[in-house]
Amino acid sequence: MTSVKEHGPEVGIAPVCRALAVPRASVYRSWAREKTPPSPVRRSTPPRALSHDERQQVLNALHSERFSDQPPHEVYATLLDEGLYVCSVRTMYRILESAREVRERRNQTQHPAYAKPELLATRPNELWSWDITKLLGPAKWTYFYLYVILDVFSRYVVGWMVAHRETAALANRLIHETCQKQEIVPAQLTLHADRGSSMKSNCVAMLLSDLGITKTHSRPHVSNDNPFSESQFKTLKYRPEFPNRFGSLQDARAFCGEFFRWYNNDHHHSGIGLLTPETVHYGRAHQVIEARQCVLDTAHLRHPDRFVRKAPVAPALPEAVWINPPEPTNQPRPETQEISPN
Repeated sequence: MTSVKEHGPEVGIAPVCRALAVPRASVYRSWAREKTPPSPVRRSTPPRALSHDERQQVLNALHSERFSDQPPHEVYATLLDEGLYVCSVRTMYRILESAREVRERRNQTQHPAYAKPELLATRPNELWSWDITKLLGPAKWTYFYLYVILDVFSRYVVGWMVAHRETAALANRLIHETCQKQEIVPAQLTLHADRGSSMKSNCVAMLLSDLGITKTHSRPHVSNDNPFSESQFKTLKYRPEFPNRFGSLQDARAFCGEFFRWYNNDHHHSGIGLLTPETVHYGRAHQVIEARQCVLDTAHLRHPDRFVRKAPVAPALPEAVWINPPEPTNQPRPETQEISPN
């Protein structure tokens, strides 16, 4: 606009404003504002407002030892019960806001930062995952509790139990018997679980310490930290024959016995190269994969035209299984320098 004013005699305000579709009044108003900037609006203090000393007294009360961790409404109610009124709750918040102290004032427990478990299994009986799930009983609000210990590498259910209740003593017995059956030696196994009461009990911790087993736990409220047990429970409860309710404890045990026999011996698991958990757990995976490859090679020789892109390959067994694999780092590798011999 300044350039328009400087060249006004040559061009003129009106033609320029018409060309730019700008009202002339806006131009003159802008020039006037540049000459005399508007003064800030000052609001007058209401006569009923607290004085500076009264506001400081309220702030001192909020800072006092008895009220330093209390929210304003607690301070207001306490002082009111003692026959003292200093100001309203909203005024207390205004005073705290002016002092930039509007925050959580209550004295609360600070939960620790839980590290994400990063666990690796490269062979059977190296990493187990265990959990407990509820099975509906014959009547409303009745349950049976299914304890399951799963080998993460082979997906083989190494131990399970159905009981009337969830207790640390039952979990302790199941873990001890399963370790004996699988011939676990000290410093061989890591046992992973969530943060249930039985999983974090002292008797289970002492047993694992005596057996030389490392224990790890999921983060609170993070189901992805125990994915293999959760997946196994989903396979159980989504079976077509899974009942809405179990009539008795013996009924639940009979069903789970049939299910785990199928799961371990007949279920071809997609996560382990379409092999059965029993085949992987007891070291027969490579023989089965070689036999499958022979069948595929024969089929390819018989009808090579049916395999357009390449010859068929039997699904391989993963070399390692992770619970929460570490994040890949994109940092460049340090440069190496060749050192010439002297």
